[in-house]
Amino acid sequence: MGRRLLASFVVMLVAAPSLSLAGQATGWRPPRTPDGQPDLQGFWTNATYTPLERPKDVTKAFYTKEEAAELEKRLAAADAAQTEPGTIEDVHYDFTQFGLDTHQAPYASNQRTSMIVDPPDGRLPPMSEPGRRRAAERAEQEKRVGRWDSAQTNQLDDRCMIFAGAGPPMLPQSYNSNYQIVQASGYVMILFEMAHDVRIIPLDGRPHLPPEIRQWIGDSRGRWEGDTLVVETTNLNGRNPLNGSSEHMRVTERFTRVDADTIRYQFTIEDPSTWTRPWSAELPMRKATGPLFEHACHEGNYGLYNTLAGARLAEKKAAEEAARKGSK
Repeated sequence: MGRRLLASFVVMLVAAPSLSLAGQATGWRPPRTPDGQPDLQGFWTNATYTPLERPKDVTKAFYTKEEAAELEKRLAAADAAQTEPGTIEDVHYDFTQFGLDTHQAPYASNQRTSMIVDPPDGRLPPMSEPGRRRAAERAEQEKRVGRWDSAQTNQLDDRCMIFAGAGPPMLPQSYNSNYQIVQASGYVMILFEMAHDVRIIPLDGRPHLPPEIRQWIGDSRGRWEGDTLVVETTNLNGRNPLNGSSEHMRVTERFTRVDADTIRYQFTIEDPSTWTRPWSAELPMRKATGPLFEHACHEGNYGLYNTLAGARLAEKKAAEEAARKGSK
C-alpha cells in the first residue's frame, strides 16, 4: 500500500491536553443560530499526521513540543518526496503532483501520540471471536484474489465510491479532509469534500430506520446536550468497514465548539461483533477557508485504469526477470 496510502489512515488530535478545555478556560461561549443552538456552521478540516493508534515503540500519550515538531517535519518531508516513476504509487498516490500533500493543506499541530484515548494504551482493543473469524476470512480471500487483479478487487476509495472521511466516524484522508456544516431548524448537514457524501442529521427525536435498511454512512440521529451536539449512528451496511468493523457497529459522536476556530470531535465505537470492548477517540476540527471544491473522481477513473496497467507491467517485468534467472 505504501507510505502515501498509509497517510490516509492518520487523524488529527488536540495540540495539548489543555486544548479540549480552551473555550471553558477563557470563558468563551459559542455563537448561536437563530433558533438558539450553538453555531457549528462553516468550513472545517481534520487533516493531520497523528496516527489512529499509538505506535508500538511509544509508551506515552503526548510528545513534547520539540518531539512533535520534529516528527511532523520528518513526515512532511516524506510526504513531499516524489515517488518512483512508473510504480503503482506514482500513478495513484503521488499527491505532490497536484499540491495535495497533507503538509501543504491546513492542518493542526498536536502533541498526542494517538487519536485513541480509550483504551489508555492508545490502541484498538483485541478483536472478538467473530471479528477474528472475519479477519481470517478476509486474509484468505486476499491470498486468492489480489487487490490489483481487477477494478472489482480494488478498495472502494480506489474506485472513488466512498472514502473514510464520510464517516461515521469522520476520519481524514491523505488530502481534501474538509467539511462544511450547515444548520437549519431541526437538522444538521455535514458535507464531506471527497465524493461529496452528505449526512443529513435530524434532531427531532425520530426513531432509527428499521434494522433491515442498511446504508453506506448509516442512519444518524442527533440531539443537543448543553452546547454539545450528540449524534448516534446505526444501520451501517458494513461494506466500508472501519478497521474490520461489522454492520452492527454503533457510533456515538460529540461535536463541541470550544473556540472560534476549533470543534472538539469525539467518538465512541461499540461493535461486539468486532472488538471485545468499546473504544473512544478525540480530535479537533479546525476552521478552514471555503468553499469546498468539486471532487471529480468517479468509478472507472483514469487513476484506477493506470494503476491496473502499472500492476500488469510489474507482473510482466517480474516474469521476464524470473525467466532470465531460470535460463542461467
